[in-house]
Amino acid sequence: MNPNLRDRLLRKLETLSDERGYQVLDYVDFLESKYAEKAPTPVSLLQRFTDGVEDRLRTGGVAASTVVETMGLLNRAVGVLGGVAAAGMSVATDVASAGMSVATDVASAASRIVTPPAGATGATPAAAPNVPPPASPPGNTGNVGGAPA
Repeated sequence: MNPNLRDRLLRKLETLSDERGYQVLDYVDFLESKYAEKAPTPVSLLQRFTDGVEDRLRTGGVAASTVVETMGLLNRAVGVLGGVAAAGMSVATDVASAGMSVATDVASAASRIVTPPAGATGATPAAAPNVPPPASPPGNTGNVGGAPA
């Protein structure tokens, strides 16, 4: 739909009562089901939920003013939940990037430990010399209490 037609329709809709607005919505749903040239724009799970609640209220015979009031409250709640979800995603992204940073730092440190320093001949480090274990103290033959055998 071209922007000029959309704006004109919106101006006309703003002059109607909520009752008539819901009648127009029903008619637009009908036209969409019969003549839509493209798939409807996908909506979020929360938006589908609020649309379903609104449709239930309308089919249940609830007054249009009550539906409008209820939907106003519900839309504010959805806005809050959307903000909470966005904050959660931001925190998750920050944690994931911090985790990647830590992993990169660990990998870098590990490569510095494994990689020989510049100028090294490439030889493996010398093994520790063979040193015999310390001898036991003189006079200790393993007797209990130090009594002579």
